[in-house]
Amino acid sequence: MKSVAITLFPFLLVIVAICFSFCDPTSDVLCIESERKALLKFKNDLVDPSNRLSSWVEGGDCCKWLGVVCHNTTGHINQLHLAAPLSVPQFDSPVAEWETYHPSKNNSTLRGKINSSLLELKHLSSLDLSNNNFSSNIPKFLGMLGSLTYLNLSHAQFQGGIPHNLGNLSKLQYLDLGGNDLKPRSLQWVSGLSSLQYLDLSGADLRKATDWLQVTFEHPSLLALHLSACSLEDYPSPISVNSTKSLVVLDLSENNFSSVPMSIFGLHGLVSIDLSGNSLEGPIPDYFRNISFLEVLDLSRNSLNSSTPNSLFSLNHLQFLNLSSNEIDQDISEILLSLSRCCLDCLESLDMAHNDLFGHLVDQLGHFKNLAHLSLAGNNISGPIPLSIGELSSLKFFDVSENQLNGTFPLCFGQLESLETLNLGFNLLEGIVSETHFSNLTKLTTLEASQNRLRFEPNSSWIPPFQCRIIKLSQWHLGPKFPRWLKFQKNLSVLDISEAGISDILPTWLLNLSTQFEYVNLSCNQLTGGISYLNVREIVDLRSNRFTGQLPRVFPTLQYLILSNNLFSGPLFELVCNSLREGPMECLAIERNLLSGEIPDCWNHWRGLGYLNLENNNLTGKIPPSLGHLNLLVLNLRNNGMFGELPSTLQHSTSLIMLDLSDNHFSGSVPAWIGDKLSKLEILSLRSNNFDGHIPQKICQLQSLRILDLGHNNISGAIPKCFSNLSAMANKGNQNTYMFQWSSISTNNFFYLRALLVLKGRQDVYSTILGLVTSICLSTNRLIGEIPKELGSLVELRSLNVSRNLLIGNIPDEIGNMKLMESLDLSMNQLTGEIPSSFSNLNFLNHFNVSYNNLTGQIPTSTQLQSFGNLSYMGNHLYGPPLTKNRSTNRTPTDVANNGSRSEGSNVNWLYVSIVLGFVMGFSGVVAPLFYIRSWRHAYYRKLDHIGRKLYMS
Repeated sequence: MKSVAITLFPFLLVIVAICFSFCDPTSDVLCIESERKALLKFKNDLVDPSNRLSSWVEGGDCCKWLGVVCHNTTGHINQLHLAAPLSVPQFDSPVAEWETYHPSKNNSTLRGKINSSLLELKHLSSLDLSNNNFSSNIPKFLGMLGSLTYLNLSHAQFQGGIPHNLGNLSKLQYLDLGGNDLKPRSLQWVSGLSSLQYLDLSGADLRKATDWLQVTFEHPSLLALHLSACSLEDYPSPISVNSTKSLVVLDLSENNFSSVPMSIFGLHGLVSIDLSGNSLEGPIPDYFRNISFLEVLDLSRNSLNSSTPNSLFSLNHLQFLNLSSNEIDQDISEILLSLSRCCLDCLESLDMAHNDLFGHLVDQLGHFKNLAHLSLAGNNISGPIPLSIGELSSLKFFDVSENQLNGTFPLCFGQLESLETLNLGFNLLEGIVSETHFSNLTKLTTLEASQNRLRFEPNSSWIPPFQCRIIKLSQWHLGPKFPRWLKFQKNLSVLDISEAGISDILPTWLLNLSTQFEYVNLSCNQLTGGISYLNVREIVDLRSNRFTGQLPRVFPTLQYLILSNNLFSGPLFELVCNSLREGPMECLAIERNLLSGEIPDCWNHWRGLGYLNLENNNLTGKIPPSLGHLNLLVLNLRNNGMFGELPSTLQHSTSLIMLDLSDNHFSGSVPAWIGDKLSKLEILSLRSNNFDGHIPQKICQLQSLRILDLGHNNISGAIPKCFSNLSAMANKGNQNTYMFQWSSISTNNFFYLRALLVLKGRQDVYSTILGLVTSICLSTNRLIGEIPKELGSLVELRSLNVSRNLLIGNIPDEIGNMKLMESLDLSMNQLTGEIPSSFSNLNFLNHFNVSYNNLTGQIPTSTQLQSFGNLSYMGNHLYGPPLTKNRSTNRTPTDVANNGSRSEGSNVNWLYVSIVLGFVMGFSGVVAPLFYIRSWRHAYYRKLDHIGRKLYMS
């Protein structure tokens, strides 16, 4: 809770800041001519795109102009209020509202030059130019407006230094320069502001203003000091400061302190301290007990550890305590009991989210009668939620998400008539929830309880008493019917009912509600039906359902569209080419559907798209050239029917980290520009296509490449020796999680990238552990020559498959240096010589195959090599364990011309014998009786006739 909310802030300062709204600007007194002319000169130098100053015209009464306040009797202008009319959005408001709030993107902001004609306003006591966009230095002449008592230049895009002559404003009581890009070298000028009570320099760079502490802490009249995000650091040595007794509010948040400045503890009159967002380390200092009148203490977002000191619980005026996002390791029951002894009747807000708290919530929690805000999210608290929670009649915000709470959803929540936000998500709650749990929650706007084992069974005619903006009930059991009570939510913006056991047709009323959805997640249900239009502003996740029909039209600002694993069919043309876009679509995932036709060539207005996944559809044709002009991170077209050569425009996709074009019919040579231009590539799969030619040497320039799959093509030539330059396979580095994340103000979700890889002799989908995989697969091509010994330098490689090629020569000893190797397949080549003794170092091998080569000699002795069966070694001239005979008798030749196929010789093939025996037994046991037993035969034909009639009638 920010300190500006202190109720004990002196009334004098409040009056100075807000009295302007009570003055009478509509008196009959006409403004003074010279002052009218001064204002017109001031207007002429301004840029006013929204025409806010349209009332400022020649000959008019300036006392009636917008933002102008004149004295009731003298007619002199004494107040000028030209702040841009911006209302601060709620913390969970959509991103668009926050962007509009920023002055640089708001058309109502004034711009241009501030004319010195304001000096003609000799009686001006209040000047407010905040929230505009002047993009210039603060004018020096403002220091000559000697009558000013109130000056607000905050968030007006001022830059550079602060004029020292502002220190001449001896009557100034309120000065707000926060939210600009100011870089003063000294604050000595503040000492001249002898009447100053409120100072805000938040956002200014005070690294060179080393006198900040002495000037501000010793100021005799200063009541409130805000120096948030000023790049302040610890002093190298202690500084003696004669601290004033006047300071009431101190905000030093978002700086770089590693310890609490000791001078603070001499400010005995402080009521509010904000040190959030620093780098504070170690235990919380005991010295806070010296500040006995403290009401607000915010130490959140630091690295404070240990437990809370007992001295903190001697602050018997404490109303707001925020210790969230630290490393406090303590039993929550101890903290609650200690707080109940010091501030049972005054505590209004307690936030200890994201620490290392453990233990159980105790019944004393219900005794904090004035508690309105309680957040304990992201800890290790266990046990049930105490029933005494129902006694917190003032409670508005309750968040215990991401803990280990168990038991049921307490019925007493229905008594909390003031509750606005309820978050129980990501716990172990179970049981049945009924309407009674929500009976009196008329003020509820946020309901989040995902990832629990709860079942909601309201009456089908139930109408909720609340109007929520956010509802997240993922993994609740809400089905099988679609929850009809959602129909009555008129303010709903965020909805997540994924994995909710719903097997129903998606009702048309959901996406036709009067509300404007920001985020909708209906994934992992069994929803059916078609969708014509998605009225959602930012994020839609409908994956893993059974939706059918054409792809839906989407809202112009939609950023994330996830329709994976459904039954959508038809072409992409309408969605891609005829959608009106008002912002970038960042993610388009329509894999595992029934889409058909070609990918249209109209991606030019999709700039900003980072993730495109169309795998496992029925798409045909070539890759359109315009697709290459997007700044994609991920492009996955796997398992379609696409063909042709890769368009050269793809080389412009220089941000690609994953390119998967496998299981198509692409042809031509592997382009050299892949290695030359796509330098950030980490996953490259061109598997199962018709590529030919040689592997380009420039592939070796891909320093970040972790997975290379060129298997099942017609590639010829030698394996490049320069593969040793693939440094991500040679050097230990950071493992990528390959997590694609999307977020807005009110939600944060992600999914892992998927890749279908052939490793360890089988084909599997890798997702959450994809970042652990390093692999090269060149199998089933026409590669010739020897295996380069340089491959041995790729010591981080986990899988190497060069099987089914035409490779010759000895296996390099250096392969034994790849000690992390888990899968090695060299089978069906023409390799000679012995298995290198260095292979005994491969202790992590769980798949190994050198079969059907011309290898000789004894198999090296090691734990791993002896754990594989005969199949891994057959078709060679090897001996020794694990082979059952001293020398391999299976010398089945490899037919090189058939690229690894083999002739079986004259041995009996027991597979065929078993097939014949199975057929004979099946025939004699089932088919033969139909010929010899009349009743069986008649019954069989009647059944066939019955089935045929049903098919015909349908």
